[in-house]
Amino acid sequence: MMNDHTCEAIIITCIDFRFQEYINKWIAENFRPKTFDRIAFAGGVKSLDTILGQIEIAYRLHHITKVILINHEDCGAYGDPPAGGPEKHTEDLKKAASQIKQHYPDLAVETYYLHLDSTFQPISTPGVD
Repeated sequence: MMNDHTCEAIIITCIDFRFQEYINKWIAENFRPKTFDRIAFAGGVKSLDTILGQIEIAYRLHHITKVILINHEDCGAYGDPPAGGPEKHTEDLKKAASQIKQHYPDLAVETYYLHLDSTFQPISTPGVD
């Protein structure tokens, strides 16, 4: 049986309540309602295998064309810097984007590091952007 419902993207974020207002506002500015799947895991892309499984489902069932990955500053799931510093988040976002592109070369991937002041910092992922 063919599923005929589709959406543009899957948006993967952390569960941290402090950032939900910022994320909601950003999504509203960048996507129309009912055009994305949204999932949240503690640590964002920290659990890459779990995230890859969710992307596979969204790709197969909802025919997504884009993956949005958002990690954030001061993430308790990562711990204190350097384990939870911006460099580690950048490294993990780039690794996740690279693995997604290996599995799904036709998907666009965008990565962001969200700061406590609500600033979304795009993370450049050469070969993926």
